[in-house]
Amino acid sequence: MSASNLDPKACCCPPAEPMTEDPAEARGPRSRLLRYLGMGPPLLVAWILFYVSLESLAKFLTYRVLGLPAHEHLSHAVEFFVFETPKVVLLLTLVVFGVGIVRSFFTPERTCRVLAGKRESAGNVLAALLGVVTPFCTCSAVPLFIGFVTSGVPLGVTFSFLISAPMVNEIAVVLLLGLFGWKVAVVYMSTGLLVAVTAGWVIGRLSMERHLEEWVLELRTSPACVAEDARTWADRIEYGGQAVREIVGKVWVYVVLGIAVGAGIHGYVPEGLLASFMGKSAWWSLPLAVLLGVPMYSNAAGIIPVVHALLEKGAALGTALAFMMAVIGLSLPEAVILRKVLKPRLIGVFFGAVAAGILVVGAVFNFLL
Repeated sequence: MSASNLDPKACCCPPAEPMTEDPAEARGPRSRLLRYLGMGPPLLVAWILFYVSLESLAKFLTYRVLGLPAHEHLSHAVEFFVFETPKVVLLLTLVVFGVGIVRSFFTPERTCRVLAGKRESAGNVLAALLGVVTPFCTCSAVPLFIGFVTSGVPLGVTFSFLISAPMVNEIAVVLLLGLFGWKVAVVYMSTGLLVAVTAGWVIGRLSMERHLEEWVLELRTSPACVAEDARTWADRIEYGGQAVREIVGKVWVYVVLGIAVGAGIHGYVPEGLLASFMGKSAWWSLPLAVLLGVPMYSNAAGIIPVVHALLEKGAALGTALAFMMAVIGLSLPEAVILRKVLKPRLIGVFFGAVAAGILVVGAVFNFLL
């Protein structure tokens, strides 16, 4: 048989390509990376200069441009809003960009592969940590949770991810750092991870796989291999920019609305009023805060500015953190979506375990602080 009669499609390997490489294509990723690295320092300097001038700019706009009198309720509310809004957006943009680059290493398929086959204790910790760097709110994390379950990832491990992804993420970090400082941010992040790990471990120990819906049990298989990520560093920087456009573009409205509500509380709610029903002395305030938080579905961008204002007006830190965790980590829409894959008893155990963890966290911090 002559070479001309050979069918290339019948071969196992594709026809050989010429060995020459397009110089423009070869230089593409490198030139893009150099361009991005050249743009980085000037943009970072501009970011820092704008950030450090926010306080004086807020006072100038409030009292000079708008002409509002000092020591008035409206003045305090406007100054709070004008200062906090750009500060949070600036922090959000910088951190989302950085975390976006990190996320480029953690595709859903790779995350599933990393979690599959891990022992539950190590898997719970790893799943909670991976939840921090995955771009999912409560409801959008559920489809990925379903994918993990059907791929053979242990049930308790998947729940650790489901709890951590919406409750402990870069948006929460940014808002907590900007509004509360690093101490409260560390407290929230560490306790949020602890709740995710513990609740997931408890659910795993209960061996409740039989409370998955039948169609999920039928689909459960061994995790499939996934292709390696071929992104270059230029691609990862572009992925970070895309994360800023997508995430900040979606949550900025919640940031503005949350800070607006917080500004109203900051300017008009009398000092100490909230201490009467969200302070340490009211024993019932902690469980009430968790109960009120569950139906109030929101993300971190919308609720954290409100919690900031509540703390300023006398709410206890533990109660405020518990309220925030309940709003972000538990929601009725989440329960509705989970019902497609979980039977009611498992949903109840999930909500109960998370709520119990949140109550313990709130009680500990109310006692210690």
